[in-house]
Amino acid sequence: MPPEPSVHPGPSVAPAPGTVRRPSAPLYAAGFVTAFGAHSIAAGMGAQSGNIGLTLLGLGVLLAAYDISEVFLKPVFGALSDRIGTKPVIVGGLLAFAVLSLPGLWGSDPLMLGLARLGQGAAASAFSPAASAMVARLAAGKNAGSYFGKYGSWKSLGYVIGPLLGAGLIFAGGFALLFAVLAALAAAAALWVLIRVPHLEPLPRQRYTVLDLFRQVTERRFLVPTLVLASSMAAMGSAIGFLPALATRHGLGPVAGTATVSVLAIASLLTQPRVGRLRDHGRISDGRGMAAGLLATAAGVAIVAVVPGPVTLFISAAAIGAGVGMATPLGFAHLADTTPPERMGRTMGSAELGRELGDAGGPLLVGGIASVSALPFGLGALAVLVAAASLPRLGTGGNTGSRASAGADN
Repeated sequence: MPPEPSVHPGPSVAPAPGTVRRPSAPLYAAGFVTAFGAHSIAAGMGAQSGNIGLTLLGLGVLLAAYDISEVFLKPVFGALSDRIGTKPVIVGGLLAFAVLSLPGLWGSDPLMLGLARLGQGAAASAFSPAASAMVARLAAGKNAGSYFGKYGSWKSLGYVIGPLLGAGLIFAGGFALLFAVLAALAAAAALWVLIRVPHLEPLPRQRYTVLDLFRQVTERRFLVPTLVLASSMAAMGSAIGFLPALATRHGLGPVAGTATVSVLAIASLLTQPRVGRLRDHGRISDGRGMAAGLLATAAGVAIVAVVPGPVTLFISAAAIGAGVGMATPLGFAHLADTTPPERMGRTMGSAELGRELGDAGGPLLVGGIASVSALPFGLGALAVLVAAASLPRLGTGGNTGSRASAGADN
């Protein structure tokens, strides 16, 4: 199959002059909603599991319900956004998130919690990849790094304040108040997107055979960034789960454990916009930048595996957050710049599927190895795998962040 051009300029792709920056803000809000919703509820369920009669197995099932929905549905809704347009999928997904949060008003019942969690995950599966695809089309092949840097930083903000604000809302009014706030937040974001984001018509799509689809998902320009995104999320998901546990083991208490996660998220939040700008100015290439991000992430995991302690926990969190903050916007921006706009939704949905698999697989790997040996061995294995993920190269072409500064990356 002949290679496809990496940029498809034209009036159907680029928004009108002067409408690029402001319409992106509601999309950042959509990213915040999914991160805040997932982490505020997860933290709350963990803290309140005894009060609502959840066993450890029941807690695990409820925590997994959100991710299970996303794993199966993100590619589906990504492809749907290519067919009918991204804006209807984003608005519909946010409204569905608001409606499907309502069973959580009966949060003292584990069944209702599970239904709400499953429904929220399904709704997030719609608007999350569609929002990524819309961000890519608004960037129009010019400033994808900056756009995805800001988008990622807003999601990191949801990771930071989700557990803290969620705990406060549960303390003030139980799960009912938390789910009510989430429903209102999603509805407000849907209205904002409806009013402020332009409708970009779906582009004519080429018919693909199964062989064509297989070739597309095994191309380096898709496979390498997706591997990077999956690996960085594996490290982040493991750190969010195991850093607080290690903090408790070293006598730091639950507040310090939560602080390690906040350090990680803040480092990611601050790194992503800067890395995106550097990429767009041609000062960092996609391939080398993603490799550096993964190596920094692996180093952070390795530090806490080899010399765990009160100080190294926070050093590890900062290194992992900065590494993830470097790799993530570069991975998404590379996908945005090398994917034909008519299949942007399917590509972003598939890439986010990779992230979800990494988010689930990382903690399972660490926990599985730790259960038969010790936690440092699980973390060490993860560090080795994340570092190994930095080895595959993008190949020639499409490696630099700026269109104006093309160059080889190898």
